[in-house]
Amino acid sequence: MADHPSRKLAVILHADVVSSTVLVQRDESVAHERIQDSFRRFSETIRAYGGITREIRGDALVAEFARASDAVIAAIAFQIENTDSNARLEDDIQPQLRIGISLGEVIIADNTVTGTGVVLAQRLEHLAEPGGVVVQGSVSETVPTRLPFEFDSLGEQTLKGFDEPVRAFVVNLKSGEQVPDPESSAAPLKVAAAVDHQRAPLGLPDKPSIAVLPFTNMSAAPEQEYLSDGISEDIITELSKISKLFVVARNSTFTYKGRAVDIKQVGREQGVRYVLEGSVRRGGDRLRITAQLIDATTGHHLWAQRYDRVVQDVFELQDEITREVTSALQVELTEGEQARLWASGTQNLEAWEIVIQIPELLFSHRRGNVLISRQLAEQALQLDKNYAEAWNMLGLSHWEEVFNGWSEDPTASLGLALDAASRSRAIDDSNPDTFALLTWIHLSLRKYDQAFDLAQQAMALGPNNSFVVGVASDVALFCDRPHDMIVLLNKAMRLCPIYPAWYPSSLAWAYLLMDRREDAIASAQTSSGIDPDYPFNYMVLAIAFAESERKQEAHTAVENLLRIDPKYSLRAFSECQPFRDAEVLNRHIEGLRKAGLPE
Repeated sequence: MADHPSRKLAVILHADVVSSTVLVQRDESVAHERIQDSFRRFSETIRAYGGITREIRGDALVAEFARASDAVIAAIAFQIENTDSNARLEDDIQPQLRIGISLGEVIIADNTVTGTGVVLAQRLEHLAEPGGVVVQGSVSETVPTRLPFEFDSLGEQTLKGFDEPVRAFVVNLKSGEQVPDPESSAAPLKVAAAVDHQRAPLGLPDKPSIAVLPFTNMSAAPEQEYLSDGISEDIITELSKISKLFVVARNSTFTYKGRAVDIKQVGREQGVRYVLEGSVRRGGDRLRITAQLIDATTGHHLWAQRYDRVVQDVFELQDEITREVTSALQVELTEGEQARLWASGTQNLEAWEIVIQIPELLFSHRRGNVLISRQLAEQALQLDKNYAEAWNMLGLSHWEEVFNGWSEDPTASLGLALDAASRSRAIDDSNPDTFALLTWIHLSLRKYDQAFDLAQQAMALGPNNSFVVGVASDVALFCDRPHDMIVLLNKAMRLCPIYPAWYPSSLAWAYLLMDRREDAIASAQTSSGIDPDYPFNYMVLAIAFAESERKQEAHTAVENLLRIDPKYSLRAFSECQPFRDAEVLNRHIEGLRKAGLPE
């Protein structure tokens, strides 16, 4: 049975063999064998960096990636390896590849990929030199600056089949640098895992505690990974609404993705008694899901079930698994929790599969990724205009632009954010994430009392939601209540033991407000270890170092801040960071000025 065609935004890599006809004319059998060997080796590299080889057609290869950085690393890694491989050949039948990488909409059916994204990658590849890589402008913008690549502009290119010119860049490895291996190029949360595992074991909470591991994708097609991840995330989201449970955040449990784990060790590292694990297999329009609830203190299985359903029943399946878990843990739900727990998000499978891709992009704090997340949210809303979570993600993308100083019209961007959040709330007024977004928006509007009330509502709706607790700590930050911040951040970190860079960075701001500068520096450096491209680390470091008369370290912090965002300025900080107390704001501005941040 043919797969139902699906549309999505994807990073596409297109490669072809330079002058393949000439190689074949020299020796057909040898040329064919070496071209196939090149594609086999390239496919292995693509797979190592998280990509999927979609097609190999004669002298061309098409691959798909979820992240632009992975596509760029895989392309450069292969070109270096292929150059070495060709150098060992004694004749002149040496396949060289040109590679183009784009970001665009594609259509996937029967494991083939078509659409404007593929065509654009092919056109960009034609601009590359033999052994070279050319990428679209939006691809270059989403690659973290910590990676050792240089992007040399080719300017705006007029490409066949495209009405508007396309910005193109040649990618080169920086002199003296090495291509990151698959381990070191992993998401920042993997680094967080390494940091966290050095901590002392966490004690068990005084209520039933559970960690939901990412369900394993057992399907033949790697692209079904989003389906298995989405099922896991939705179960975590629903369980986190239950006040009588302690549920570890997705950020923590997804660090175990793709790893063989010891359930007892997971229990110790996450500080929980119970672990839910499972697998997902999709074949055509059928789903098989298995789930097991395990007592992590003993390793004994408390409950296990297998579900065989059609794909369209995935939402009912998630609800059923959540009910089974709460029943097995003997948790009695309040009427309000029951109503919130089974509130529907969407019944449109394609819209849901789009939205589950957004959080990782949105919370990367990279401008290019935020723009991609907005396009995905808009795409989902075209499929289901009553999808509250899609409206929520759309609103977050607009607010992020304001808070990070990227918006050319902050007033208009905040209006768009508020409109999207209001639409989300009108559809579903039980989503804690929507109230968290409204909290952030009202902070940016300098409506502090409303922001506080919204944060309290968010925490009431999501008692296990570490994200909304973190947002509540932002209210305390901008209202100059550092002691409240520390209490809230400790709670957020307990709910998410392998936490994102945001949490220790916020803790650093709390210490700075309390004039505990050495603690602020240590916490900000911890945050930088998790994500070296998180800009707010360097803001607090610059201020703390400047106030401590450590001028060179303060200047280095500002250099890092400008490395991440070359256009950032004192004006941007003043306009975008909504400190309630003018004296607090002026203190931070003076510290940044002393550290060398431009006006």
